[in-house]
Amino acid sequence: MLEHQSALLLIDVQASFPAKEYWDDIPAEAWRPKQRALLDAAQTHAVPILRILHEETDSNGPFDPAHGLIRPLEGFADAATATFHKRVHNAFTGTTLERWLRERDITHLVISGIRTEQCCETTARVASDLGFSVDFVSDATLTFAMTRNGVTWSAEDIKARTELVLETRFARIIDTHTLIDEWRNAPK
Repeated sequence: MLEHQSALLLIDVQASFPAKEYWDDIPAEAWRPKQRALLDAAQTHAVPILRILHEETDSNGPFDPAHGLIRPLEGFADAATATFHKRVHNAFTGTTLERWLRERDITHLVISGIRTEQCCETTARVASDLGFSVDFVSDATLTFAMTRNGVTWSAEDIKARTELVLETRFARIIDTHTLIDEWRNAPK
């Protein structure tokens, strides 16, 4: 995919998350170098970086703008080509993201960020339904273990499930290293 047709979505990589009770440094530390490498490669290859920030006004939690955490996560405050604020799980509903992309003839989206099975997956599904081609860079997404009815699913289990339901239906599942190699080897 040619760089000028692509954009990197940096979804919810924001200071709100470490303030949540489920934040876990172990998966976060494994994710950080992948997200960083993808962000650096986008800059190197002139791929627009679109920062998506989640906010929940009047929620009295870490996603409430009044708490001052609707800002890039430490280590990821790089300049973005554009920033969009969302109030739902996907990056399109209630934002001008789709118009911004279409005005620039961007047809291919690279999905990364926090949380794999929530805002990243939902954005990938909506993007596909809107006609964009989607690369879901699973190792550059972050999630945390979840428990339901006494059963706990690890972050790895959740990522595997997300890859299963997205692949070939909504997105191409790709790892950071492979995508960066593709950008490096793309015709100029």
